[in-house]
Amino acid sequence: MTETLEREVAVPMRRRRSWDPIAIGLRLWGIAVYAFLFLPIIVIVAYSFNTGRILAAWQAFGFSAYTGAFNNIMIRNSVLTSLQAAAGAAVLSTILGTLGGLALARSRNGNRWAAALTAILAITLVTPEVMTGVSLLPWFVSLGTDAGFLPMNIGLVRLVIAHTVMSVAVVTFIIRARMQGMDLRLEEAAADLYASKWNAFRQITLPLAFPGILAGALMSFTLSLDNTIVSSFVQLPGSTPWPVYIFSSLKVGLRPEVAAVSTLMLVLTLIALGAVAYVLRRSGAGSQEIASTLAGG
Repeated sequence: MTETLEREVAVPMRRRRSWDPIAIGLRLWGIAVYAFLFLPIIVIVAYSFNTGRILAAWQAFGFSAYTGAFNNIMIRNSVLTSLQAAAGAAVLSTILGTLGGLALARSRNGNRWAAALTAILAITLVTPEVMTGVSLLPWFVSLGTDAGFLPMNIGLVRLVIAHTVMSVAVVTFIIRARMQGMDLRLEEAAADLYASKWNAFRQITLPLAFPGILAGALMSFTLSLDNTIVSSFVQLPGSTPWPVYIFSSLKVGLRPEVAAVSTLMLVLTLIALGAVAYVLRRSGAGSQEIASTLAGG
């Protein structure tokens, strides 16, 4: 009898909940927001298969944009420059960010140097990219021309350094978030077993930090691929990255080749993101922890 009454009461409650206008409105608003964010990307992916000469004018379905992009030496060089700069920035920022993140994670509350480092890194995150580019350009020119430091006259070196400055703070905060809850007794136990500091770091600290290191490297790589403003300031002739090439091509109209290469880079980014998520999942992280690690929270 009691179970029957509970079912009779639960059914109207479920019906009222399913027809709640506020819940339905929030769902529709969420769908509209996601559509607004992702439909342009879907359109660009679809128009990458356009065989017309202009991106906005659909002619027919085909793969001519991909073959045309592959045969265009300027596009190949710009994409190769972007990938090389992104890889170099990812390696350099990951090394520096790992050291900084581990140092911040082990610092005690109230440590002045840790607070100063955190403030400096936070400032680099909120500094406008225009200001960063304007400040880096005369610095590179002074070092390369006035001081005679020849590596500063290489466009790829400039891009790697500039992109590292932009992304090292992100990597540092991701590593710190990953290592914040690490149990220091594990390293103390390794020391009790006569392990050297290097062996303890290699066998204990590094495996625990590896998912965060991989996530930081991915974020640095994607931030470098997407950087346009700073790259336009520090680039040199012959080392034009892909975002700057797209920006300059806006003057004459976008071609389907731009959408084709952008689609390939999107697929590359999604593959890298999936690899990082897989590594984090294998390390025992849940969905919330994966999102927190990628966001540096």
